[in-house]
This record gives sequence, structure tokens and C-alpha cells, in this order.
Amino acid sequence: MTAHSNGILLAGGKRFRCALGRSGIVPADAKREGDGASPAGIWPVRRALWRADRLEKPLTALPLQMITSDDGWCDAPGDPAYNRPVRMPWPTSHEVMTREDGLYDVVVVLGHNDNPPVPGLGSAIFLHCASEDYKPTEGCIAIARDELVALLKDMSTASTLEISLAASP
Repeated sequence: MTAHSNGILLAGGKRFRCALGRSGIVPADAKREGDGASPAGIWPVRRALWRADRLEKPLTALPLQMITSDDGWCDAPGDPAYNRPVRMPWPTSHEVMTREDGLYDVVVVLGHNDNPPVPGLGSAIFLHCASEDYKPTEGCIAIARDELVALLKDMSTASTLEISLAASP
């Protein structure tokens, strides 16, 4: 899978519209927490998360975890749990995984800045559901929910997502 700078994700020989970070795509070494940029690079697909209260369990070879009401993701660079899942309430800044807007109904966790996380170089870089108007993300890649569920069927821990500075062919 490759997400291109012109908002096209290519996967399995198909083209999908995708949303990118509000600040576009930056080289991975220039990525900073809160900059709104998607980090260029080839990122391993780690696992998938889903909202069981919003849709049926997706089919995938990825490790799959149900999102619960106390799930969060730490985005505070000074916290030892930076760029890791946390249980809420959490004392520092964090993403709430049970978003009301549906963007996290299905989430694919990407291996950006996670082995080990370096404080301040970006957290919670996911492939997730796009808004109806494909509003830019905070640095993630987002596609239509039904398309993401369909792509999950072909994903495994051997899969990668490339975020490319180039436009799609």
C-alpha cells in the first residue's frame, strides 16, 4: 500500500481517495509532535483496532483488538508512555480512541516512531477512517471506512504502508 502526496492510496491494484495530514507529508526525520504532517517512509503494519459497538469484527490476519471506552493513546512527549496505548483516565495528553466522529471505528496501527518511541518525533500515526469530506488528519492516512474494512482482509503483520512524497502515477 502506498499513500501519495496527491491524496491517492494505491493498494491491491486499486486506487482509493485518502486524506493526509493537514500539513502535508514531510520527511520522517522532520516529523514533530503536533505538526499535523504525515511522515514519509515505509511503515510496518502492527495491528488493527475496531469499535464493536459500531461494526462487526473485521476479517484480517492482523492481531485485532476491540476498542473499549477506557482506551487512549498517549501523545505527551514527556510521558514514559509516549506513543503507546494507555487506559483512561490518563494524567497527560492523549488521544481518546472512542471518538464520536467515527474516524477511529477502524484503526490500523503503523510502526512509526515505536521501536522505541523517541519523545517528540510523532505519535499515533494510524491508517483510519476518513471523514465524509476527507478533511485533513493530524498526520494519519485516512480512507473510507468500507474500503478500510475491505483492505484489512489482505493485511498481515508482513504488510507495510508507504507514505510517499511523490504524487501517484
